[in-house]
Amino acid sequence: MSSAAVSSCSAEEDPPSALGAPGRERERAEESAAAVEEVDRQLSGASLCRAEEEASEGDDDDDEEEEEEGKAAEAIEVGPRVSIKEQLEKDKDDESLRRWKEQLLGSVDLNSVGETLEPDVKITSLSILSPGRPDIVLPLPAEPGIGDKDPWFTLKEGSTYRLKFTFSVRDNIVSGLRYTNTVWKTGIKVDSTKEMLGTFSPQAEPYTYLTPEETTPSGIFARGSYSARTKFLDDDRKCHLEINYTFDIRREWPSS
Repeated sequence: MSSAAVSSCSAEEDPPSALGAPGRERERAEESAAAVEEVDRQLSGASLCRAEEEASEGDDDDDEEEEEEGKAAEAIEVGPRVSIKEQLEKDKDDESLRRWKEQLLGSVDLNSVGETLEPDVKITSLSILSPGRPDIVLPLPAEPGIGDKDPWFTLKEGSTYRLKFTFSVRDNIVSGLRYTNTVWKTGIKVDSTKEMLGTFSPQAEPYTYLTPEETTPSGIFARGSYSARTKFLDDDRKCHLEINYTFDIRREWPSS
């Protein structure tokens, strides 16, 4: 009797146990899905934080790199700088030295030579040249906050282009003039360019420099608005021009 009662109870309890198995599986599946969602959320948060950190570190990296270059330049001991006039007047009776200086300095315009030691460098024009398109001439001096409302210029995705710089040099030789350009998209640095233009002596006519041909990126992720900073510096770390601006890359060229 007692055994029968126990058996009866067991038989009555078994069905609910069997019926509850799918419910436990659903519960475990929901817990697993919740855990996966939490991991995804944490990974997304970490990626966003990392992107923000990289964006904030972009400027720091550029500043640190410029500081290191400045220290390296300072570590090199050079002789005292003298004016071009003083250079030309030195050893003027020595024919071989005079010819060597003429070869080194080129056709120096004496009217462009002053008594000052610092070279006077002015970037007079910036242009973007693309085959089959009118040149995009960027006005200089650039207005403060250029591109805050509208982009300074717009390029077509996948198009080839070159940059043309026109600049003047007066008073003294400028050594190691170079162009740097850093580009950001949505706060993340996407490109950094350094182009050595060279060493230039004073002359009345402006110099013109063309950069190598480049191609704009293309695709849905490449299109959009960019911010950029352009600088012209020399070996003495003097900045002759700095421009902060925005530009766009679009599917097509803007209608003129």
